[in-house]
Amino acid sequence: MLTLTNSSALLAFLGLLVPLAIHLWNRRPGREVAVGSLRWLAAGANRRLRNLRLEQLWLLLLRAAVLAVLAVALAGPAWRQVRPAGRGQVLVSPTLADGSSLAAVRPTLDSLRRRGYQLRWLAAGLPPLTATEWQRDSLGRPVAIALADNHYWARLQQAADSFPGQPLYAVTPAALRGFGGAHPALPANLTWQTIPARTATNWLQAANASADSLRLLLGHSDEKQTTFRTVRVVRPRPGASVAVAGLPPLRYETTAGGARLRPVAADSGRAQAAVPVVDGPLRVYLYATAGYADDARYLRAALRAAATGLARPLALTVSPTPPDPAQAADWLFWLSDSPVPAAWRARVPRGLHLWQEAAGPGIADTATLATIETADAAPIRILRRSQKPIGGQIRWADGRGRAVLSETPQAAGAVYQLATRLNPAWSKLGDSPELPALLLNLLAPETRLGVDSALTAHDQRRLDLAQLPAQAVRVANVAAAPPVAYRFVDLRPWLVLLVAVLFGLERWLALRRSASTSSLSA
Repeated sequence: MLTLTNSSALLAFLGLLVPLAIHLWNRRPGREVAVGSLRWLAAGANRRLRNLRLEQLWLLLLRAAVLAVLAVALAGPAWRQVRPAGRGQVLVSPTLADGSSLAAVRPTLDSLRRRGYQLRWLAAGLPPLTATEWQRDSLGRPVAIALADNHYWARLQQAADSFPGQPLYAVTPAALRGFGGAHPALPANLTWQTIPARTATNWLQAANASADSLRLLLGHSDEKQTTFRTVRVVRPRPGASVAVAGLPPLRYETTAGGARLRPVAADSGRAQAAVPVVDGPLRVYLYATAGYADDARYLRAALRAAATGLARPLALTVSPTPPDPAQAADWLFWLSDSPVPAAWRARVPRGLHLWQEAAGPGIADTATLATIETADAAPIRILRRSQKPIGGQIRWADGRGRAVLSETPQAAGAVYQLATRLNPAWSKLGDSPELPALLLNLLAPETRLGVDSALTAHDQRRLDLAQLPAQAVRVANVAAAPPVAYRFVDLRPWLVLLVAVLFGLERWLALRRSASTSSLSA
């Protein structure tokens, strides 16, 4: 079936009026006839003007055909053919490769395989899952393929583009960690089955050492939430094990880079990623002048709330007196219009983290904070911001993409610049219950959700099924006829070739007529 991709281009057919007008008005001059009176010659000319008629009909038709074919080519003609329906694709998340989670849906997937569906991994490139791999998986052994891709939205969009018209059957965990990114419009021929984990995980997130004990930050995640708690254990000798309820044995190791705790799997004895043990408390100095008293009050409360998620105890000092540069500190919150002393700035590359807020009167603003931590919270309004632009990497941004908090790394330390203030006249950050979580991601970057691989891997929170498309939660009939898909063959190259042939014929005929006219005139 012929179809046009740009039917409005058919208006180019109006160009056919051009050769018609040329042939009507550009007639050959009449022959000169010797007569005895000019009266008869003028009468013959008048009769000629009144008797307009087409001449050189074949030349006119060729020129009109050239314009008509060009007009059709501009309309983008294509020949539409029904694409044969594909067998269908079963897309399995690599996180289900251990086989234990697929027990409930294995009969369904085996039935689809017998009906011709092809099994593929829901990962980059959608690689096929071979029969050998599927058989090994059915025995409960790990599949020999390193695929750890949880970007389900993007992968399903890729599958829909790669297999148009084919029914898709996706099997993924229901864990929230796999549903990041934008939500594209998915095809109606998709059946999406989520498998709940029904398990909770416990892991060691961070560790802190004192003289005779270890302070461990333990994470726990289930379908509803992820929480943290701290426990204290006796500091063991190097090479000894630490026993914590709910965790595999932890081997205490000391190296040139410092001490660390390495979880050891009880079933295989295979070593896992080690967690470094940090010595001493987190030393924070908060200096605030009288004009920043309200900012200091909000910041002090938020820091103390964030300390519950730290493995290291918080040693917080709040003072209106500038700190001595010789004083030991991991963080310096400088709430003052005066510049930071050069001695403190010199300590940033050696590991100091320096925080500064906006100085001066600022300018009015109407933005809201837009971060991962505040995505589901009440909007945090920014009422005023600094007149000077801030540089560095954006850590917090507003809804317009402008930096609210920037980070400028300097060797082991960093400088943080807040484009606003915690004062209620400047922003609603101080009143927001999300501020401790925002500060925790700065004080303890190892607990960042979505950035730290350990925390993301253990996150068991379940996605609300209401966020999935309707076809993802319905009981779909995968044997139903798939939607019709078409294959389009572009006809424009053939039309361009036809135009070239017609134009060649037109030139040949026009030159032939011109030569004939010249011979008659001679």
